[in-house]
Amino acid sequence: MNNAPLIDVQDLHVRFGAHAVPTLKGISFQLYQGECLALVGESGSGKSVTSRTLAGLTGARAVVQARRLEFAGHDLRHFDERTWRSVRGAQIGFVMQDALGSLDPLRPVGKEIAEPLHLHTVLNRAQREAKVIELLRAVGVPEPELRARQYPHQLSGGLRQRALIASAIACNPRLLIADEPTTALDTTVQAQVLALLESLRGDRTAMLIVSHDLAVVSRLANRVAVMHNGVIVEQGSVDQVLHDPQHPYTQYLLSAGRAVHFRRTPGKARAPLAIVAAQQEPPLLSVSKLSKTFKGPDGQLRTVVNQVSLQLRRGKTLGIVGESGSGKTTLTRMILGLETPDSGDIQIKGQSWLSLSDAEKRQLRRSIQVVFQDPLSSFDPRYSVRRVLFEALQVAGHKRREWQHRAEELLRLVHLSADLLERRPIELSGGQRQRIAIARALAAGPQILVCDEPVSALDVSVQAQILELLDDLKRRLGLACLFISHDLGVVNHVSDDVLVMKDGVAVESGAVREVFDHPQHPYTMALLEAIPHLESGRRMAFDFLKLAI
Repeated sequence: MNNAPLIDVQDLHVRFGAHAVPTLKGISFQLYQGECLALVGESGSGKSVTSRTLAGLTGARAVVQARRLEFAGHDLRHFDERTWRSVRGAQIGFVMQDALGSLDPLRPVGKEIAEPLHLHTVLNRAQREAKVIELLRAVGVPEPELRARQYPHQLSGGLRQRALIASAIACNPRLLIADEPTTALDTTVQAQVLALLESLRGDRTAMLIVSHDLAVVSRLANRVAVMHNGVIVEQGSVDQVLHDPQHPYTQYLLSAGRAVHFRRTPGKARAPLAIVAAQQEPPLLSVSKLSKTFKGPDGQLRTVVNQVSLQLRRGKTLGIVGESGSGKTTLTRMILGLETPDSGDIQIKGQSWLSLSDAEKRQLRRSIQVVFQDPLSSFDPRYSVRRVLFEALQVAGHKRREWQHRAEELLRLVHLSADLLERRPIELSGGQRQRIAIARALAAGPQILVCDEPVSALDVSVQAQILELLDDLKRRLGLACLFISHDLGVVNHVSDDVLVMKDGVAVESGAVREVFDHPQHPYTMALLEAIPHLESGRRMAFDFLKLAI
């Protein structure tokens, strides 16, 4: 490391509005070339505001004050927008968490990745196009020539995130800021991206990583700064902070991580009688030899789901895992009736989904509801929580005079106060929004709940709360849950059974303990082997973020 820090922050305060309460309250840290600093903490702690301040992305309303705020010896407080445009992309790369919102929906991702090359290099068009393919391949994108011609909405969440990383590293920036860079990635792809990020951290490059995944932090970072309510409460080496935490809040975060990734040891209590009886009932959801083919932008037909079968019974959770592009999303959309399969059958409560009339489908659809990965994007930003729930209750056929009482009842069911009814989604925390999304899904009184990456964007402490809530609801209401996730630790925690998908095929399925303890397929073995875990210079027995398998 050089003697002078690449980033020097002293007593940084940020507020949004001249008289607003500060979001950042006097934080200080330094970052040297060749070093990686990780910012960890819950939603609202100030992590993302810190990272956006260093890239000049706090917005016009932000009031930024500091004794020192420097990048490579330059005072960032005096940068105008023109200067920032010349620095961002060229010297400071930024990987945002929301890939879909960060990528231009009106142009192919290849054009997006080529833009910083066009602005900051002397490469000609052919060289830029070749570099784009090279970057996409480097971040683990399959068929990069094809993907470069596709638009963001045509890619899975993991592929979009990798395209965003490719754009950020295109010009070999001196500082790479990554806000949850592996949140949407599957374990094998996550391992590729982590290896890539590690390789980029040379003598010239520094990294600032924002992450709620402490295993990712332990692999990438030299130092960790723990943030809480706009303040850095603890800062030190990875070994010291993650394995010998001094501050109670750091200890709390680590404990929450253990709660998510460890499967609870079964106790002696008997399963509820309703759940025992459910084992003798026909499955609520039965999928038989389902297949779906799409035509790509090159005109070639690709089978994205190939002869997949599964069953789901009341009171049970089936986890579906696999890499981006494995067919998880398309399979889920067909089960929800949003895509029509080319062949196969879907039965819900014994009724064939494909043979029903539109009116019959609308009636049956109340039995199966979905909780999305990003609830903020699935809510109308103009709606209050009251209106979000009232709309769901209206669609579910509840009478208007029941709406207020039922809405309050739904909030209690997900452990929220009725005081939130007047708030808009943007005014809620990530955990509160996800609870509202669950309440909305429950408004129709479903028997099957489809959870599509419901905790991937949440901090570990909030993840634990949402997973416990889903488990509680499943037991109390007798719900059957289809749980789609790239996080094998989460799937291990919540699922009774698991189905592993690769290239549209279900390569392995069975009881989650049996599959994770004794995987039979090489791909399942590779997924389990790629799980990141807390690393240390010492070989720690305290490696609680690795799956207990």
